[in-house]
Amino acid sequence: MEKPRTSKPPISEKVAIAGTGRVAQAMGRLLAENGAAVVAVGGRNPERARAAAAFIGRKIAAVPIAALPQHAQRILVAVADDAIEEVARVLAGAGLRQGIALHTCGAMGAEALRPLAEAGVSCGTIHPLQSLASARQGLGSLPGSVFAIDGDPAALAWARELALKLSGRAVEVPPERRPLYHAAAVMAGNYVIALIDAAAMLMVAAGFDPKAGRRALGPLVETSVANALREGTAEALTGPVQRGDVETVSRHLEALRSAPGTVQQLYRAAGLHAVQVALRRGLAPEKAAALEALFRTHGGEHA
Repeated sequence: MEKPRTSKPPISEKVAIAGTGRVAQAMGRLLAENGAAVVAVGGRNPERARAAAAFIGRKIAAVPIAALPQHAQRILVAVADDAIEEVARVLAGAGLRQGIALHTCGAMGAEALRPLAEAGVSCGTIHPLQSLASARQGLGSLPGSVFAIDGDPAALAWARELALKLSGRAVEVPPERRPLYHAAAVMAGNYVIALIDAAAMLMVAAGFDPKAGRRALGPLVETSVANALREGTAEALTGPVQRGDVETVSRHLEALRSAPGTVQQLYRAAGLHAVQVALRRGLAPEKAAALEALFRTHGGEHA
């Protein structure tokens, strides 16, 4: 008698997630909603694992990380960078000997999963080039993002499949270039926040209420970023550095003497690079030299 067919996917196609944070939750839920057979979430804290499982979807098991190989042979490791190798060691020790593992770190390649590779697992990476302030916000921002991938052929194939399910675009970034790629991501994401924070502090010093200062800066920030991405950075640059206005920059630097040291340093460092951008747009070399000398002198770098 013919056995009844089952709709359950074989274990090799099931997906488990090691990690309970924002990236794990957002990627897990989006993958589940787009057809991936996400079956389990593993974490060190049982309560957080249960919360992550509930966010991702119904019937998702919340288990210790060491139990994940019992549920799936395709594992997405979405934990803090310094915990990846330890998680790989735990999974290998728990018996994961085949299948695929991908981690979501941007700065490291598949070598971070070495214990699993040595156990026979195909290893790779899939890093979302996106900022996730919360798991729920990630549900809206991850689709359409670039995902930096790397790994052996099986891992690369699965990484491309996951990027497609996330409505994203997969781009191969080899291990030796990942630190530069990740530094770019940090500057475009995290350091933009630092610049806005410094500007907001100066707005408060100029007499604005903190919330009113941020709101006032909002249209300028949004327009500047949009112009830079659409037109190019040199074409989008405006302001005193682009004009070669040494007197205005000098007044800024004098006023900034009362600002926190980090804000002063940030203004000068950004200004020095802005000079290089302005040169590409046609700033006169003598103006550029005067501005550079000004930034360096106020920064204590006397020639």
